[in-house]
Amino acid sequence: MPKKEGKHADMGKDGPAQCKRAKVEAGCSPSVMSFENPDSLFESLISPIKQEVFFREYWEQKPLLVQRNNPLLAAYYQSLFQLSDLKELCGRGLYYGRDLNICRCVNGKKKVLNKEGKVNYMQLKKDFDQKKATIQFHQPQRFKVFILQLEGEKHWRLYKPTVHLAREYNVESEDRIGNPTHEFILKPGDLLYFPRGTIHQADTPPGISYSTHVTISTYQNNSWGDFLLDAIPALVFDTAKEDVALRTSIPRKLLMQVDVADSTKKLSSLLRRLADRLENTRELRSSDMKKDFIMNRLPPCLGCDSDTLTPGGKFPRIDSKIRLQFRDHAVITVEPDQENSDEIRREMVYVYHSLKNKRETHMMGTEDDTANEEGTPQQTHGLRFPLSYLDALKQIWCSSSVNVKELNLASDEEKENLALSLWTECLIEVI
Repeated sequence: MPKKEGKHADMGKDGPAQCKRAKVEAGCSPSVMSFENPDSLFESLISPIKQEVFFREYWEQKPLLVQRNNPLLAAYYQSLFQLSDLKELCGRGLYYGRDLNICRCVNGKKKVLNKEGKVNYMQLKKDFDQKKATIQFHQPQRFKVFILQLEGEKHWRLYKPTVHLAREYNVESEDRIGNPTHEFILKPGDLLYFPRGTIHQADTPPGISYSTHVTISTYQNNSWGDFLLDAIPALVFDTAKEDVALRTSIPRKLLMQVDVADSTKKLSSLLRRLADRLENTRELRSSDMKKDFIMNRLPPCLGCDSDTLTPGGKFPRIDSKIRLQFRDHAVITVEPDQENSDEIRREMVYVYHSLKNKRETHMMGTEDDTANEEGTPQQTHGLRFPLSYLDALKQIWCSSSVNVKELNLASDEEKENLALSLWTECLIEVI
């Protein structure tokens, strides 16, 4: 997202507009951070703002500032991180670049002060204390952002986006930005949200020895445009099977023409045919986005002492009643057979899940990233079925429970095999 150059800005005669604020006064009882599930955690993060109010009035629309004017709530977010945690983290083996950056703002530009290799705590503390550097833990803050102030204070200025909900990160010049629209001090326990593309600038106020905050970036590459890029190829493929217009050759020498204006009318007509099919079938398949989401999702939180999930409970039989477990951690996709390299690749159903993802290495640049850059695919966890299993899988996903014998498959053997496969992956339980 765009970020302002320089450290100071002229406030103008009228000064910046006030950010929408929600204050938690001293008379309010302190809320407790809840880690039971994603919904309860998010609600506790933005408290006292209700989730439905946030998404209706603020999400992708305008900034929100929550100020907790209560000494009892100053430590509201400190269970997430404190500066005192830094020494222990360094002892676990952090690396410059991969895990954190040391940087300063010099003449309005970011200067990275990273050393080579493993982070040394004493050197890190020296950079922090003497050079007044910023310690920036990854992941980078590029998208919709929540700022949770943990310790100290931070002076923030927000500016009107030059591009609403911008997709690209860039640095804007002073003359394009204008004056701040909002300016405020974040204190411990406060929260700030701003939509993607909001130009922002932050510094530690004079007299404050240090400031720590957590940045939560969310919804990376999840726009309607991203979804269409993922789903349209499958729509074209399916439509071309039945519509000869999409199988007709393009004009000779079209690919060599500089001006293709004459072909836009034909392309518009074909796009309308795709839209008609979508209206009639109401089917739009996404595979890569679903797979990427599940591959990078945290596994279910089962408690600090829980071991890796293993199948348990009753064994599924043809007369069993089953229900889906961990619904938010598994997806169904239809895509070409990944294990068949023949020229004609049949479509298969894939069930991907995050139950075996590693919490300790989530979103950390591990050695696996090097392999991925060289073309080796990341590991995915899941199952592969013939296309004829799709309806039965939808039955399981769309029902609170289902009898194995009522699954929409041709034989009892197929029904039992499907239930057993899902049970082995801990995706269903017998009730």
